Amino acid sequence: MLTDIRLQNYRSYKDESFEFSKGVNIIVGPNASGKTNLLESILINCGESSYRGKDIELIYHESEWAKIDCHTDEDIDRTIKLVKNADNLEKTYVIGGQELKRISLQKTIPAVLFEPNHLNILTESPDSRRNFLDDLLEKIVPGFKETRKQYRRVLYQRNTLLKTGYSNASKNIFVWNLRLSDLGENIYSHRIKLIELINKSATEIYNSLAQKKYKIEFNYVTKINPKNYSSNLIKKLEDSIKTDCERGFTSYGPHRDDFSVLINNHEAEESASRGEMRTLMLVCKVIEMRIIEESRGVKPIILLDDVFSELDGSRRKALTSFLNDYQSFITTTDADIILHHFIDKANIIALNKTN
Repeated sequence: MLTDIRLQNYRSYKDESFEFSKGVNIIVGPNASGKTNLLESILINCGESSYRGKDIELIYHESEWAKIDCHTDEDIDRTIKLVKNADNLEKTYVIGGQELKRISLQKTIPAVLFEPNHLNILTESPDSRRNFLDDLLEKIVPGFKETRKQYRRVLYQRNTLLKTGYSNASKNIFVWNLRLSDLGENIYSHRIKLIELINKSATEIYNSLAQKKYKIEFNYVTKINPKNYSSNLIKKLEDSIKTDCERGFTSYGPHRDDFSVLINNHEAEESASRGEMRTLMLVCKVIEMRIIEESRGVKPIILLDDVFSELDGSRRKALTSFLNDYQSFITTTDADIILHHFIDKANIIALNKTN
């Protein structure tokens, strides 16, 4: 749990400090008052990346550096320093007095972000759904972040080779096919286990949120025979070299996989209403909270960026029922939308000036 934060030269903040409660913290203010900047700084101090841009954009106007200082209820100091260095940006973590250039999973504070764009994950491109799975896996599986990076590098190398033409690619591509299939199986196996975890509680959570009795099922979608994913993927890669050369990209692998959601055995994307799709996305976020808590042994911090304004009254009420036991931060332009759900339990952080 975070007890306070100080922002120096961070985005719109020159030097500001805020104190937090252990329960619900409502960050309220007009547009352009710095609500999302404050929420984002909490996420970054937890050890995650910005969901709004590059690190260099976090530094205040023409300043050369930015700094985020936080304290936890365990009396541990957490600092992130961002310093411009020629054309590069140097990022340093200082946790409990230990300076780090990179932060391990164990040094992060688990956090769950929910922002308006997330409401469209189930209806947007497959890439957004893959990212949902992989971002969650990075938070719970040691080493998965590096596996994901390696896969992207190998995929880039294979795609670059494809663009040199079939004659050259067919002679030199086997090593990349082999590496891609090994890494691909690793990613696939973790995703499948995650989908199985999601399915254990998806129906229960959906019915609790929607006050209905539906059957919810998440299905992983792949063109690779799952019985021996690695071997079958490498065969697909070998068989598709000519087609891939013509297209200039790799047609098979976990970067092309997807997942779908069924409501009472019907594809949600085809049959569900807008409200039902939003409830399904709430299900995803509640499950994310639970999985992180179970795997890490601590409750994650919950960050809601202007989500309540996108939900109707029943879904607001349902969502707040899941937040009572978590430290959460909620941004809004109208505290009344949220406040009555928590009575007198919320800590109000009012931002009145333009930040």
